[in-house]
Amino acid sequence: MSGVQHTIKRPARAVGIGLHSGEKVALTIRPAPEDMGIVFVRTDIRPRTWIPAKPDFVVDTRFATTIGSGKVTISTIEHLMAAFSGAGIDNAMVEIDGPEVPVMDGSAGPFMSLIKKAGLKSQRRCRTFLEVLERVSVSNQGSTLSIEPSSHFSINFEIDFDHPVISRQVFSQKVTPRTFTKRIAKARTFGFLKEIELMRKNGLARGGSLENAVVVGETSVLNAEGLRFSDEFVRHKVLDLIGDIYLLGRPVKGRLNAYKSGHRLHHLLVQELLKRRYAWRVVEEREDKWKVPSWGTIREKDIAAAVNLP
Repeated sequence: MSGVQHTIKRPARAVGIGLHSGEKVALTIRPAPEDMGIVFVRTDIRPRTWIPAKPDFVVDTRFATTIGSGKVTISTIEHLMAAFSGAGIDNAMVEIDGPEVPVMDGSAGPFMSLIKKAGLKSQRRCRTFLEVLERVSVSNQGSTLSIEPSSHFSINFEIDFDHPVISRQVFSQKVTPRTFTKRIAKARTFGFLKEIELMRKNGLARGGSLENAVVVGETSVLNAEGLRFSDEFVRHKVLDLIGDIYLLGRPVKGRLNAYKSGHRLHHLLVQELLKRRYAWRVVEEREDKWKVPSWGTIREKDIAAAVNLP
């Protein structure tokens, strides 16, 4: 496989519940033509509404990333977008019969499993990359996020919670299909028990449970199986950032540095980067260094670890 665009070979379907709505929802990922990008389609509304996964269609970043067109919205897209980015999927159509992507187990692992089962298909157009030429940064209420030139896509993320279970965690990684699958995809979303109770009173987190999130009590993690990684909290924040940055519509060649960042700041950086047209360029990469490994070149035990396959 060379530096060309990719879609999936065949449709892949999943059924789950929305993290915030608590409603059952079905999702089908379908192959898409070159240069289409990632497009979401609400199939429960007539006429069907197409919503491209692009910055101009982001309508809300509270608790999750939500895209919309008119009055039609789809929320919590970041885990699926991270899976597309990590797997090297450029073009896909996501049909969904509700307003929220199913949370699955709270990570990108199940979506990576769907993509693996569907297979990757090479297309006839070259991939284009957004190459960062100058540093761009944003900040808000003590949180910061920046992107700077680099020969590859990498992330350095630091979180710092005033809580004994989490405290300060730092994760730094060059992001490739293999490192995403092995070290990031399986990290689950998390929340504090007292905050979840408050959110439910306000009509949110209705679908949240110990089956699809890490729930943190006053002194411990409440999930019986514990954590998948000792630093699972910061790894999930990295996962969210990868998904949100992929709304740029193409893979990035640059280094992200995040401190206590979240969906709102991720979107602000995307907006600021696009405004500063001099700070980046779009390039085609045909060299082997940008080769997207096929699933066959990733060790099966790595995939099994990431998506909980037997």
